[in-house]
This record gives sequence, C-alpha cells and structure tokens, in this order.
Amino acid sequence: MAAERTIDVDGVDLFVVEEGTGPPVILAHGFPELGYSWRHQIPALAAAGHHVIAPDQRGYGRSSRPAAIEDYDITHLTGDLVGLLDALGEEKAVFVGHDWGATVVWQLALLHPERVAGVCGMSVPFVPRTAEPPTRVWRKAFGDKFFYMLYFQEPGPADAELDRDPARTMRTLLCGPRKAGAETAVSWADDGRGFVERFPDPTELPDWLSQEELDRYSSEFGRTGFTGGINWYRNMDRNWELTARLAEAKVEAPSLFVCGADDPVLSIRPPAAQEGWLSDHRGSVLVEGAGHWVQQEKPDEVNAALLGFLATITWGHG
Repeated sequence: MAAERTIDVDGVDLFVVEEGTGPPVILAHGFPELGYSWRHQIPALAAAGHHVIAPDQRGYGRSSRPAAIEDYDITHLTGDLVGLLDALGEEKAVFVGHDWGATVVWQLALLHPERVAGVCGMSVPFVPRTAEPPTRVWRKAFGDKFFYMLYFQEPGPADAELDRDPARTMRTLLCGPRKAGAETAVSWADDGRGFVERFPDPTELPDWLSQEELDRYSSEFGRTGFTGGINWYRNMDRNWELTARLAEAKVEAPSLFVCGADDPVLSIRPPAAQEGWLSDHRGSVLVEGAGHWVQQEKPDEVNAALLGFLATITWGHG
C-alpha cells in the first residue's frame, strides 16, 4: 500500500506518496496537477520492484508554496527532485515527468547527470535551447494573438481567473477540447478574455475521470489557488538565462518519450525537435486515443511503456 509523508528539502516541505522497494523511480507531475496524477502508475511500478515516489511539487497541493516568484526557477525545481533522492539515501533514480514535470526532468538530466539512471518525458519533448528568451520567441510567433504562456507572465490576472472557480478551472482543463482546441489556439484573438473562459464548460466527464477524482483536484486547488503552478511559467526567461552553459548539452542518460496521439502540445512542440539531442534514446511512444493527460487517460498503455523502459535500465553506482 502507498504511504504518505512530508520530506524537508532545503527548507521546502515536499509531500510525497510512495510505495514499493527497490531502485527508485521519481514521478514529477505537470500543470495544474498533483502527485495524485500518478495514482495509476504508483502501484504498477511498485509491484514490478521499484520504490516509487510521487511528490506534490513546490507550489502545489500539500507541499510548500514559497512567495517569491524566483523560488520556482529551474534550479529550485530540479534541486527539489535531487533533494528527494538525497533524503532517500539513493545515488540515482529514473525520473519520469509529465507536462511541466517533463521539462524539469529533461533539465535535471543536463544539470545533474550523475543522479539520473534514466529519464522519461511525457507530453513535452526535450526542447533545445532557443536563440532568444522564450517570451521573445513567443511574441514573434504569436504577434497580437493570445497565447496562454504570455498571459501567465504578469502576476495577478491569470491567478485571479483560475482561482475564481477552481472546480470549473479543473473541469475545463482536464475535460476540455483536445487537438482541435490547440489548432485554434494559434488564432485566438487577444480580446480581453483570459484562458479558461475561452473553453466551454464541459457538460460531462470523460470515461477516464470520475467525479470523485475531479473533486480531489478541485478541493486541493480551491485550498491552495493556482499561483504556485503559474509561477513556474514566470521563470521561463530566467531559466533560459540560468542554463546558458548547457546550450550544446545533450541528454546522455537512457531516455523515453511518451505522448497521447491527440495531445495539443504536439502542434506547439513537435517531438522531431528533440532528435539528435538524446544520446541514448530508447523509444518514443504515441498512445492512440489519448490527449494531454496521457497517464490518466490510458494508464495501461503508459504503464507498459514505462515498465518496458525500466527493464532496460542498468542500475550502476559510482
């Protein structure tokens, strides 16, 4: 059975769910999610002989939510996961990340390669460093159109919009439009509307999400608000500056990429961009019938991909 505890990592409390014994696998969720997003993976990976750890990352759920925006930069986010590894007394882990968590584990593999036995990104592929800061790239790409990552940059408006009705926010983001929504996002007019209000409020839940599961998310974000998670976006230019030395670095650890075939992110960040940057890439898995929330939508397929990847990992020391 899974256990829960809080681990102090350099003054930040990280709430974790863990299960199993054996080589460690750390699961890093995305936005706007929780360690709960891995509820289907934790028991399956533990049963296969792994010590599985799924934290609420900083800014989320029952973990600390620092006030300073810069406390959510990539140095802190990757440092939290290394800190968990230290707290476990382990030298290396396989790190699996979804959405923003994928960005964190890809960067972790560059910043702390000696701690990474393997890395799997879900939904967000490895993205090579851009020639300019990300917000400048987006402004050139989207011009006068609305793009949610730019909307998230200014403290206040996005926080207030998402906080206004957490149940509506989570229902809309988890159950909203799939591929078609992403294709129209490029042509969204900057007409004063926010992000969530651009989507219709779903009238029913998909078969992969129960009302009880949705309520779990809604109640947590109703308690914490969304600012912690949005602050990750507000560090994207800062992250670009902090990682200048890694401009030509490749991911040397064994790697896997998993994505829903209907994931809107595919149109924004095509996986082909990561070719040549993953030195020991062991496969890319497109899960048919899944959108962005791939590990929740198609847990059996995702678990099979993860277990196949984990079976190829050599757990060395030194």
